[in-house]
Amino acid sequence: MTSPARRVIHTGQAMVDLVLEVGTLPPRGGNVMADSATRYAGGAVTIVVAAARSGGQAVLAGAVGTGPNGDLVRDVLAAEGVEASAPPVADLDTGECVVLVEPSAERTFVTTRAAERRITRDSLATSGPADGDLVCVSGYTLLPPTRDPLLGWLEDLPGGVQVVLDPGAPFATFEPDVVERVLARTTVWTSNAAEARGLGGGPAMGEPAGDEAVAGVDEEGADLEALAEDVAARLAPGAVVVVRDGPRGCVVRAEQTSTLVPGFPQTAVDTNGAGDTHTGVLCAGVADGLPWVEAARRANAAAAVKVTRRGPATAPTAAEVDAFLRVR
Repeated sequence: MTSPARRVIHTGQAMVDLVLEVGTLPPRGGNVMADSATRYAGGAVTIVVAAARSGGQAVLAGAVGTGPNGDLVRDVLAAEGVEASAPPVADLDTGECVVLVEPSAERTFVTTRAAERRITRDSLATSGPADGDLVCVSGYTLLPPTRDPLLGWLEDLPGGVQVVLDPGAPFATFEPDVVERVLARTTVWTSNAAEARGLGGGPAMGEPAGDEAVAGVDEEGADLEALAEDVAARLAPGAVVVVRDGPRGCVVRAEQTSTLVPGFPQTAVDTNGAGDTHTGVLCAGVADGLPWVEAARRANAAAAVKVTRRGPATAPTAAEVDAFLRVR
């Protein structure tokens, strides 16, 4: 008898990204004309779509509203074969994130809060996590009002469920007791280098790295392996740590060994969703039985393809990742 497929379950915010391409950011109080404006399903959608396109069984446990934005989210999920487990929020639409994309592919965000913040322990439980499933958590969901229901639900999960934490910039600003409660249940940490540094009290945000950066060293000059070791010291024994550094790839610390997994530098047109694509493909690979390092290599490739495409939820399929890797 075969075991049930391991699933990738995301608890975060599915939103609609209003992506505005601009020549430059306006000064405070100023104005700028956008070259284009496009609406995409984004946020947690990016991760579950990336997982599904890599062949994973993906579930969105977060809340989806009722209205044009919620409809767009549900339509995209349905088209990709992703289940939205929680019932729709009946009296409120899904929120939006305004994304300003500059010619350098750098992006700036302004985010609203709406139906995606209406989660409860019961609504999260509709995803039915089982042993072996990977439950993804975003640091942005650990802001009120979603923090308390999410924390309570996480702490009641069966021990065989893997909790994958993508801390985001806010995590370093949380109260120590919240941080420790989350870390106590985290079995996989995946973040960029700045967020990993923030866990140790360093600056949580950094400038984009230049071409002169050395593989294995992030934009602040920190050794990625050392950052991974620092994070691992805060987690339970046996936890996996992934620290990304954009086009230079990532470091994977698993089974007490750190491995630098090189990236695939590209000429980027839109970096929005690259980290989320990496997380989705990474989790799908592990759910399918790949070792962490091999799953990370595929995640690096998927993120490299994604930055050449406009829009957040534009991850490549498994076949496209295979083709990308064959010529490298």
